[in-house]
Amino acid sequence: MVGVRRTGRAGRVVAVVAAAALLGGAVAGCGSGPGSGSGSASGSASGSDAASAEVRTSPIADRLATLPAVVDGAKVVVGRPGAPRTVQVLVDPRCGYCAKFEAAGGETLLKLADGGKVRIEYLLASFLDRGGASGSVKAVNALRASVDAGKFAEYQAAVFASQPKGGFTDELLLRIADRVPGLRGAAFDRAVAEGTYTGWAGEAERAFEATGAEGTPVVLVDGKPVGAKDGAMFDAAAFGRVLGEAGIGG
Repeated sequence: MVGVRRTGRAGRVVAVVAAAALLGGAVAGCGSGPGSGSGSASGSASGSDAASAEVRTSPIADRLATLPAVVDGAKVVVGRPGAPRTVQVLVDPRCGYCAKFEAAGGETLLKLADGGKVRIEYLLASFLDRGGASGSVKAVNALRASVDAGKFAEYQAAVFASQPKGGFTDELLLRIADRVPGLRGAAFDRAVAEGTYTGWAGEAERAFEATGAEGTPVVLVDGKPVGAKDGAMFDAAAFGRVLGEAGIGG
């Protein structure tokens, strides 16, 4: 069951996951239950919000620049070949709680991936676009295009760091890409403008729904959620300890 708190004239939702079946306990997050698709923890879609959004990059962008990523069906897998463990991460680009995770636990995971200790399987959801918005799908489309340019890890971190109060627009996604050396080019720009990977974004959303998750962010180690009940995923040091207890890192 997912509890949501409705705000705004159109019933926009600030989602609070009260008891997601997959998560197995209370945790702050963005809900994907019925009626929760027209908003996010960061607010409702607005082109003006995106136009004024401050573009930021990751503090470990230099390390992420060389971190490999490949597409595996509906997932993007980040990490060095031969990494001994795999962690699954489920996020929606418009979810404010996902941005909070990526700035803390997500950065911890990426550092471990850069060190060859883990591979990260990203499942990029877009349930927050339900109700007519398009910001999540636009972001997932651009993120998929960044894999082709070999810049996913760095761009993904910048996208979440630059999350606007409203939804992502093509213009904002290109401004973010300007801060990722080597990403902008004819192929990437065309993919963003034409929505080349919109179909893939739909495939990723269906794969997310098939997991049974009722919200984001979700982190799974050996199929079990970690860092959710105690909020450790939102604290880099605490999440590092949680991963260590699961045999990852060290």
